[in-house]
Amino acid sequence: MRNRILTDQQKKFYADNGYLIGLPPAFDAEGVRRLNEGLAELMKLLRPGEDSKEIREWHESSRFLFDICMNDSILDVVEDVLGPDFYLWGSNFFIKEPRSKATVGWHQDTYYWPLEPKISATVWIAFEGVDKENGAMQVIPGSHRAGLLKHRRSTDTDSVLSLECESGTFREDAAVSLVLTAGQFSVHDDKIVHGSPANHSDRRRAGLTVRYSTTEVRCDLSVNSHFKTYLCRGVDSYHHNPVGTIPTQVYGRLDRKHVSVEEAGVKAEKKLGLVK
Repeated sequence: MRNRILTDQQKKFYADNGYLIGLPPAFDAEGVRRLNEGLAELMKLLRPGEDSKEIREWHESSRFLFDICMNDSILDVVEDVLGPDFYLWGSNFFIKEPRSKATVGWHQDTYYWPLEPKISATVWIAFEGVDKENGAMQVIPGSHRAGLLKHRRSTDTDSVLSLECESGTFREDAAVSLVLTAGQFSVHDDKIVHGSPANHSDRRRAGLTVRYSTTEVRCDLSVNSHFKTYLCRGVDSYHHNPVGTIPTQVYGRLDRKHVSVEEAGVKAEKKLGLVK
């Protein structure tokens, strides 16, 4: 049996607050160097007019990213959070260049995903140091226990997302910044309210988010027909979802339409009972 990584105190903190930081780095200095070399190779695959946000679910086509998502140091923590049986299904970069005005509006990840039951965790891997000055992710501790909040669509914003929590549904003044050194990672519950401000520094802020769910979680394929899973630990006794093929190419581009609730539109929100 695998020894637990998280202490009882850390597990309670996660249960009460919905996030964890202060974890041992998953990548040392040499590992961080390789992370950023690989990111540079992936950026070369982008086409004119595209930016790093397009590098989404490329763990399905790039063994470089797949191996990062399957890093044992990360999976050990996720297993302590989700339990012994879970799969990988999503990844994407959130990069803010120096002096970028782009923000990520307050939202809950679970609102964006057609998944039931809502038992998922997101890991945020720092490719370089992240702090308040260069736009660290912020969370509202304990907000994951409030259930699913109302979101609204907005285009009049600097946010890279269009679905944001309605004002007044959470305490913004309770926000905590998730400060990480290069090679560290945080983990948060899919229902916690979070976002990030603009990058006011002369430093880039680059992070890779990786999504994991317990094997009982089913995707509504009528909303996202491209959904694929990769078993990380344990056994999938449910077989609810399509299984992906492990990539063999080191750096490979994934060409397909991305579909979340945000992109699927109000019709999907209605189908999932998010709006009337």
